[in-house]
Amino acid sequence: MPVAMCDVVGYIAGACTTTAFIPQAWKVFRTRHTSDLSLGMFLLSTIGVACWLAYGIARNEPPIIIPNAVTLILSSYVLAMKIRHG
Repeated sequence: MPVAMCDVVGYIAGACTTTAFIPQAWKVFRTRHTSDLSLGMFLLSTIGVACWLAYGIARNEPPIIIPNAVTLILSSYVLAMKIRHG
């Protein structure tokens, strides 16, 4: 696959995975309700996203860096709220 096409696929994948966190983060922001959320899932997910971000930075790959940076913010917010209000 040509490099430019790989970047497009990477950005689309990143947009999908990042967008998937928005409804949950928004709901937690509005309600402060986190009892139905799995602490283990959000902890592992946040660690995984942080690792993907580090990998993207190490490889200097914006299609990996940008969406994972945004997802890390969203996931970290939900995780912090789960720890605080869980």
